[in-house]
Amino acid sequence: MTVNIAQLATTAPDFERELQRVLHWSAQTDLAIEERVDAILRDVRSRGDAAVLEYTQRFDGLAAASVAALEISKSELQAALDAITPAQRSALDAAARRVRSFHERQLDACGRSWRYHDEDGTLLGQKVTPLDRVGIYVPGGKAAYPSSVLMSALPAKVAGVGEIIMVVPTPNGERNPLVLAAAAIAGVDRVFTIGGSQAIAALAYGTATIPPVDKITGPGNAYVASAKRRVFGKVGIDMIAGPSEILVLADGSTPPDWVAMDLFSQAEHDEMAQSILLCPDASYIARVKIEIDRLLPTMPRRDVIRASLEGRGALIVTRSMEESCAISNRIAPEHLEVSSRDPHRWEPLLKHAGAIFLGAFTSESLGDYCAGPNHVLPTAGTARFSSPLGVYDFQKRSSVIEVSEAGAQVLGPIAAELAYGEGLQAHARAAELRLKGETK
Repeated sequence: MTVNIAQLATTAPDFERELQRVLHWSAQTDLAIEERVDAILRDVRSRGDAAVLEYTQRFDGLAAASVAALEISKSELQAALDAITPAQRSALDAAARRVRSFHERQLDACGRSWRYHDEDGTLLGQKVTPLDRVGIYVPGGKAAYPSSVLMSALPAKVAGVGEIIMVVPTPNGERNPLVLAAAAIAGVDRVFTIGGSQAIAALAYGTATIPPVDKITGPGNAYVASAKRRVFGKVGIDMIAGPSEILVLADGSTPPDWVAMDLFSQAEHDEMAQSILLCPDASYIARVKIEIDRLLPTMPRRDVIRASLEGRGALIVTRSMEESCAISNRIAPEHLEVSSRDPHRWEPLLKHAGAIFLGAFTSESLGDYCAGPNHVLPTAGTARFSSPLGVYDFQKRSSVIEVSEAGAQVLGPIAAELAYGEGLQAHARAAELRLKGETK
């Protein structure tokens, strides 16, 4: 089976044009989706539970007498956990332990309050507090993602969030036991079997049954992404997720079938996913292409993989590993594998990526499930300015200021001078009234 994946070379005169063609992806959803999402959000905000029930029956084929009937009880979650196989339980426990441990270290590094006194005795600092309530969206339908439950819920728990509300679509009422078991392990407080933009609206605005949250995290389809974009400002969101991406930097030392399968690992998500290989060794790229053609027929999701590779994939011959790193920084991929003998030589050159996987044995799939760092990552080049989901997404920071009397004598004239310069006399006088000798 021959896969017609783009094969480029940085020495070719049309390389830049062809690279942009491969990378092109519009984050804008089409007008029909935007209009439908807008109507659903307004309806849920207006009619609450009644609208949620109506859309859940229409889109998921799941009829219920009330939204309360769509909530999964704690005992049901525990029953799901008890019912999965010992191997599944062991895998979930091990993954949860590693994810929790990583985010606890994150908390130690950047998630605690601090303060100090300056030379005038003024107290300055930062108070870090968790969000009261968050909503996590877990995709359902075509596939189930228990790993996404762990990745959203555990950092929220580590951060100290008071209550976690999970929503997950269950088309035709089919509940995935691994998803429910993961919710039990992660300590999710409430679970509702609703999805789509109506679930985002319910979390953002609240209904008679579903309480409003402070922030919504988790990936979803175009309707979910559009809804998250629209409710931002009423609530916080983590990011607008685009199609999944992997970029492999290879020096030719890794078995080519390993790299081919790593490219498949993202391509199998959906037809818009992107898989790119950068390597200065043209003969190695040819060997990887042979493995792609050989292995594709063995993949259950081969039609999706093929559509992804032919539509948005690329095998790129570069002049050097240094040039490969420079191109990677331009792309700013979600997942970046450095598949080389000495990955630490190249890692300092890499500035923009959601997650960096160092060495031939570090497959992206290990990060997706159980390595520990979060797998909710920036896509579509947004790794240039944003970060993986983490403890810091479930916290907020308040500045703490306590000015001493001596400090007021130092700071007051400075503030007054600047305030007068801005034409804000009340600001200036508020500072001056605290100066010694000032007439009150």
